[in-house]
Amino acid sequence: MMSRSYTNLLDLASGNFPAMGQPRERKRLPRVMTVPGVISELDDDVANSVTSDVPSSVVQDRIIIVGNQLPVKAKRRPDNKGWSFSWDEDSLLLQLKDGLPEEMEVLYVGSLRADIDLSEQEDVSQILLDRFKCVPAFLPPDILSKFYHGFCKQYLWPLFHYMLPISGNHGGRFDRSLWEAYVAANKIFSQRVIEVINPEDDYVWIHDYHLMVLPTFLRRRFNRLRMGFFLHSPFPSSEIYRTLPVREEILKALLNSDLIGFHTFDYARHFLSCCSRMLGLEYQSKRGYIGLEYYGRTVGIKIMPVGIHMGQIQSVLKLADKDWRVEELKQQFEGKTVLLGVDDMDIFKGVNLKLLAMEQLLKQHPKWQRRAVLVQITNPARGRGRDLEEVQAEIQESCRRINETFGRPGYEPVVFIDRPVSLSERSAYFTIAECVVVAAVRDGMNLTPYEYIVCRQGVSGSESSSGSSGPKKSMLVVSEFIGCSPSLSGAIRVNPWNIEATAEAMNEAISMADSEKQLRHEKHYRYVSTHDVAYWSRSFYQDMERTCKDHFRRRCWGIGLSFGFRVVALDPNFKKLNIDQIESAYIKSKNRAILLDYDGTVMPQTTINKTPNQEVISIINTLCSDVKNTVFVVSGRGRDSLGKWFAHCKKLGIAAEHGYFMRWSVDEDWENCGQSSDFGWTQIAEPVMNLYTEATDGSSIETKESALVWHHRDADPGFGAAQAKELLDHLESVLANEPVAVKSGQCIVEVKPQGISKGSVAEKIFTSMAESGRQADFVLCIGDDRSDEDMFESIDNAIANGILTSSKSVFACTVGQKPSKAKYYLDDTTDVINMLEALAEASDPSPSAGSSP
Repeated sequence: MMSRSYTNLLDLASGNFPAMGQPRERKRLPRVMTVPGVISELDDDVANSVTSDVPSSVVQDRIIIVGNQLPVKAKRRPDNKGWSFSWDEDSLLLQLKDGLPEEMEVLYVGSLRADIDLSEQEDVSQILLDRFKCVPAFLPPDILSKFYHGFCKQYLWPLFHYMLPISGNHGGRFDRSLWEAYVAANKIFSQRVIEVINPEDDYVWIHDYHLMVLPTFLRRRFNRLRMGFFLHSPFPSSEIYRTLPVREEILKALLNSDLIGFHTFDYARHFLSCCSRMLGLEYQSKRGYIGLEYYGRTVGIKIMPVGIHMGQIQSVLKLADKDWRVEELKQQFEGKTVLLGVDDMDIFKGVNLKLLAMEQLLKQHPKWQRRAVLVQITNPARGRGRDLEEVQAEIQESCRRINETFGRPGYEPVVFIDRPVSLSERSAYFTIAECVVVAAVRDGMNLTPYEYIVCRQGVSGSESSSGSSGPKKSMLVVSEFIGCSPSLSGAIRVNPWNIEATAEAMNEAISMADSEKQLRHEKHYRYVSTHDVAYWSRSFYQDMERTCKDHFRRRCWGIGLSFGFRVVALDPNFKKLNIDQIESAYIKSKNRAILLDYDGTVMPQTTINKTPNQEVISIINTLCSDVKNTVFVVSGRGRDSLGKWFAHCKKLGIAAEHGYFMRWSVDEDWENCGQSSDFGWTQIAEPVMNLYTEATDGSSIETKESALVWHHRDADPGFGAAQAKELLDHLESVLANEPVAVKSGQCIVEVKPQGISKGSVAEKIFTSMAESGRQADFVLCIGDDRSDEDMFESIDNAIANGILTSSKSVFACTVGQKPSKAKYYLDDTTDVINMLEALAEASDPSPSAGSSP
């Protein structure tokens, strides 16, 4: 009996949805078959990479655009027999095609706005594929309702607009069935993509919050697929996003994309903060490009606001009915100053706040009474619910009150248009409006200001724009909480919650001198006309191309279940350490050097009690007892701790504090490897560290015999990292003339004497072995931190200098798949212990032999 709780999402990812009541779809031959193999493979969601074994059937690259809705209008024929279809010219997915290479083939995958009967779906699919290159995803009604009106509109949409999903009806309880429907819908979209994809030739570009887990479904099937995702809504701060119960699942799914796009830096910064705080991932900026290292793959972060379709608006401006409507509106508002609002009807557009600001304007500045008119166009609501009904009631009440208070015969201060308005009619209103006001409390982008600017500019050579052939001018009052606000530097930005300030901004906008309006307009028009939708899509595609350029050079494989699935991508020269391979080399060798880091290598970083367990002690003792082995623990920890922990490992060599102290066995004394015994620098460094410790909650100072270490692992991740960078700069400045090195590591900043490193420890061990006639022919060196990279580098130097033999029995290994000078890696400390245990079992213990040279 399958559990219906779905606390483990494995069922969801494999497509089992008994709670949905979805009829089992009969398997049918895909309309386009580009993946070799049996047909059943396409319906079986297995987590392996499917790639073509035959030459591509596509001459040039192709892109598959995936959105919640296809850029197609569907209409039932008058005779009720079949459907007629046409392009939706207002669809962004259709408009972005202008920025893609001319020769590139474009396919669309998405749902239709029409309810297509099951018996008609096959025919409709064929028509759309043949005539429009569109592949429809048909969602069963029960899934559609819970997916779109449920999870998308009740959870994601409010949450991404900073409204916590708590209501009186549910008491804040998360409805998991809505999440199940969201996953089910995304899986259906993935199946439609799989039907038409050629994974080696195609790019996939996924759009918006409806399809945020789709990247995982596609990555499970095609590990090297070139895939981008663009979020058209805001992305909230981590404090808001972290309230979502499925927060990690969505983040990990998005990270299965190669490039993730956002409108503004704020949205990208919030996403990166979530990745840092919830997944422990840090981003890097290289030559202007932001990237997240995720299991060997670099996930690019793109910041580029979408633009408008210049050609479409220019065409509308040339229409005769638009000019006719302009003349009509001029007569209607003759002698009036028109402020214009164009918004969707939803709870975040701040329409009522705008009306209250208009009311305040008329109160505070009586000169605008009988002169200023706010025309508010409100598009029909796309969502539903009690909140929306309350907003609509508030708007109606505000309009009634303002018009009753300030209205006069022949003058209505608020003209409220509550119906769909075509682009042609909208452009007529833009042409006669002195100012556009956008008071949204949160909005992804909002292209209304852009459309207004282009309409005020008019068509080149025409005399109809802005009502005259004179200088073009426009003014904008925009909320600082909308995506287009950063790009409109000449607009008056407002906090829409501050009614008085918004009213003053409206007054300033319509009172401003024409020359100033003209300068601001020209600045805006230069930006809007050059950063159109084609510019945006071209830029995104080029970045996707750049991010994916190494896909087919790397070796990839998928690991993990459900939404924990991710692809590990490796450079061909960087591979996982094979236990059988190293064991074989170990048995054949005569003189072995084994160098082990401690924290993060033998002992997990997250463990609070750092004392090695009996298993670790036993394995190390077994390795040490083999006469062929020289075994060292090379750590940044102090000699007292290491000496105490490994007191029972009599033949183990220890290098403490990165090699400042060394001993070859318990019976030998500690050697001081430092070049200087002057520690006067601590009196400079310690007060600086104390300053940062007091200012950074969760940080601490560790005082070693040879070094000072500032730890920030328990501090806020973002603040701790920022403080560490600042501390590093500060210490480098004040210690510039001291014989010390200042280094940063994993959650630490360390000051230690110059010339001390794990690399020098390794070199000393290799040299000592060679001088005693026991030149190492087998080297195993394992570490996880930046300080361990010095050891890996010293191995190459030792081979170049003849201290080590140039053989295949050299195994420099990092813990965790990440950029490293090592040629091998192991996943975690468990892998390390398993590998050491295998070597211990292959050892030849000799109770009388020592391990020192």
